[in-house]
Amino acid sequence: MFLLFLPPFKEEVNIKLGIIGVPMDLGQRRRGVDMGPTAIRIANLSEKLKELGHKVYDFGNIAGPDRSSAAPGSEKIRYLEEVLNVCSRVADSVSQNVAKGLFPVVLGGDQSVSIGTLAGLERQRRGVLWFDAHGDFNTEKTTPSGSIHGMALAAVLGYGHPKLAGFRGIKPKAVEKNTVLIGGRSFDREESLALEKSNVTVYTMREIDELGIRHVMENAIAVASKGVREVHLSFDVDAVDPNEAPGTGTPVVGGLTYREAQLAMELLYDSQKITSVEVVEVNPFLDHENRTAELAVKLMLSLFGKQILARKLTSR
Repeated sequence: MFLLFLPPFKEEVNIKLGIIGVPMDLGQRRRGVDMGPTAIRIANLSEKLKELGHKVYDFGNIAGPDRSSAAPGSEKIRYLEEVLNVCSRVADSVSQNVAKGLFPVVLGGDQSVSIGTLAGLERQRRGVLWFDAHGDFNTEKTTPSGSIHGMALAAVLGYGHPKLAGFRGIKPKAVEKNTVLIGGRSFDREESLALEKSNVTVYTMREIDELGIRHVMENAIAVASKGVREVHLSFDVDAVDPNEAPGTGTPVVGGLTYREAQLAMELLYDSQKITSVEVVEVNPFLDHENRTAELAVKLMLSLFGKQILARKLTSR
């Protein structure tokens, strides 16, 4: 298993990044999110990461069906088999990247791709930072929509339908007490109760408003990284307020401002704790002039070391 050991606080470093696109729209009900990886690439993610001094390998997109050809199946857990098939390919690709010594960068697609990403990372002693307007903590028994993207975090932590919770024989795929949900402001009632009973640390927008994003991030990083050597970042663009990130299928008003989101990424870079990342739920068909994909790229650049004052990167 490859472990990314990053250097001490604020020392800049060249990283070998492996980009994987997952154009999947099966985990939710609005069309267009399958074009998210293309929109992010159009916003020049690879080129801008290279300008920071990183080595970037783009492995293209994972093949899979879309909703024009897939059968939805049960209304309580729609497109289950198709989602599992795509997630299996995602897991294989992520695992191969890790074996090559690359930092996995997954571009969604809807949030259900996370089940494949975390399965591909394999190692169970992992923390997770999960930026999202929603809890993603439903199961097939509690979901009001039947959409798997709303079950992704539950599945990663070993809850819900056995085929999701135990996907690839890995259950859980991350450490629950090292999991932090940030930016929540729209939870279903039973989902909220389940989160309350769990060991997940939740920072809703109220906590962010009251405490400030720096305080929240310092605490979140400490929780996610305590006792583990790997921390995965999952960033759903609907964590950001729809006034600034309109191109997403389930927008909720009152989200993170652009500067709050960017500071969060800058603090994550400073922490040197993140070892894999995914950006999901960019929907260019709901966007305005690719604003949301461009915002996603700006946040990724901050995560990988872009500074207001430029500093020279050090080769490793």
